[in-house]
Amino acid sequence: MLVSAIEHRPQSPGPALAVTESVRELFLEDLGELPHEKRAEALARRFLLSYAGHTRAAYGRDLADWFGWCAALEIDPLAANRAMVDGYARHLETRRSPATIARRLSAIAGFYRYGVAEGVLSTSPAEHVKRPKTSNDSQTLGMDRGEAKAFLAAARDHSSRAAALVTLLLHDGLRISEALGADVTDLSHSRGHRILTITRKGGARRDVVLNPATSQALDTYLDARADGPVFVTSTGNRWHRSEAFRLIRKLGAAAGIEHSDKLSPHSLRHTFVTLAREAGVPLEDVQDAAGHADPRTTRRYDRGRHNLDRHPAYALGAFLSD
Repeated sequence: MLVSAIEHRPQSPGPALAVTESVRELFLEDLGELPHEKRAEALARRFLLSYAGHTRAAYGRDLADWFGWCAALEIDPLAANRAMVDGYARHLETRRSPATIARRLSAIAGFYRYGVAEGVLSTSPAEHVKRPKTSNDSQTLGMDRGEAKAFLAAARDHSSRAAALVTLLLHDGLRISEALGADVTDLSHSRGHRILTITRKGGARRDVVLNPATSQALDTYLDARADGPVFVTSTGNRWHRSEAFRLIRKLGAAAGIEHSDKLSPHSLRHTFVTLAREAGVPLEDVQDAAGHADPRTTRRYDRGRHNLDRHPAYALGAFLSD
């Protein structure tokens, strides 16, 4: 409910926008002037405007679950105390993974920090709540080099569209939203490189290099088409992520990937990071290519970072023996 309340707001409000009661609550009203029972949700809607895409959707679900917990206790979320937040965390421990609990507590803490910053609250009940420790290694299923090659072959056997998408995801490590959000007019050349301009999380536009294999796969699929989305359905509409998700699992099964039922488009992004590091690409270059703000995120994606073959002792021994 919190997410849908925002997703259906006008995206570009102009002078002619009617100031309805719901719009007034979202943008204009002093929260203190709203009925008591509306304040928490109005504050949550304002807080969620700070985020976009999947982060906003996830935080919206997290806050909705927290609000449901508060409702079961018959307590206004704006009257919650630390004991309630700690109790909620203990409640989740038997139902959710540490990573999910950590994200939910992060959403709750962010919501209350926002409330303090806006002067709605004097203190945050989540300020000192401890979050569970999470693994330094991502739990998303990735592929090794042999599996990635088999996966590419399965994509080529399936269709030119599948081959183009998988080659792009594996070779450039794009998020599925970045790949499916691209248009044909985003393809161009720059200083001798074939590039695709994509929209990163947060709306930033970035150029990614298409190597010869990716460029050829895209050209074969597009077949000289000059406009519209890069990846389209049979009716010409933009390909939806849910359809791509199903394709990835189908290709995984065809390629004989173990636990292919756990594959997702994000698995190819993890595979990109792991194989790029195994190929000797410096961490900072992989980080930049993946669009990660923090190198620790890139390291979590690198499933081969504990590979003893990559231990610096070997390189140092060779260096010192010269």
